[in-house]
Amino acid sequence: MSPLTRSYFTSWAFFDHRIGKTTDTLASCLIDANDIIWMNPDQLEALKKMTESLMGIYEHKGMEDNHVRLRELVTDRESVCHVASGYRGKAGELWYVRLLPPLVPKFATYHVAFTTPYVLLGSTKKDWIDFLRRNMVGIKASSEAEALHWLLKFGPRMNYWNEFVLLAYHHQANAIYLSGIPDLKSTLPHA
Repeated sequence: MSPLTRSYFTSWAFFDHRIGKTTDTLASCLIDANDIIWMNPDQLEALKKMTESLMGIYEHKGMEDNHVRLRELVTDRESVCHVASGYRGKAGELWYVRLLPPLVPKFATYHVAFTTPYVLLGSTKKDWIDFLRRNMVGIKASSEAEALHWLLKFGPRMNYWNEFVLLAYHHQANAIYLSGIPDLKSTLPHA
C-alpha cells in the first residue's frame, strides 16, 4: 500500500497542485467556472473552504471530549478537531495532516482532520520549527503566516511534499508514520 493515501493524494491533486506556473488549481478553476456549472451555495462554500485548506504540521495537545486538540507549529493556532480516520493519537505527537475549517459553524464548531494523520517520528518540535523557518526565508509573503501557508500548500517545487511522504515512510498501523526532515536527506529512511 502506498503511504500516499487516497485522501492525501486526492486533496493534493484538487486543492494544491498548481496548473503550470500559476496558483490556479483544479478546484479554483471549478470555483471560477461556477457561473457555468451552477453549484448550489452550500456546495460552492464547501469547495472554497476545501480549496483554502492545506496540509499542516501540528502538535497534538490532548483530547477535548471526543475531539483532538491540535496546535499549528510556528503560528501556535489551536484547533479542536474531529479526526475522520478515527486515530486519536496522544499528546505530544507531531502530525502532518489536512484540517478543514468548520463547514457549518453554527452546527459544528470543530475542524475536521480530513486526511489520515501522518505521525512524525524521530524529530522534535524544535527540529520541525527550524525546518519551517529555514524554508520560509525565500518566500515572498506579507507575513510569517502567509509564508508558512505557501510553503505547506505548494512547497519549494511541485511534488516536494509527496516526495517527503514517500521518502519518510516508516510503517503503518492506525496512522502512517514518517521519519526525518524533508531538507535533511540523511534523516529520511528511503532517501
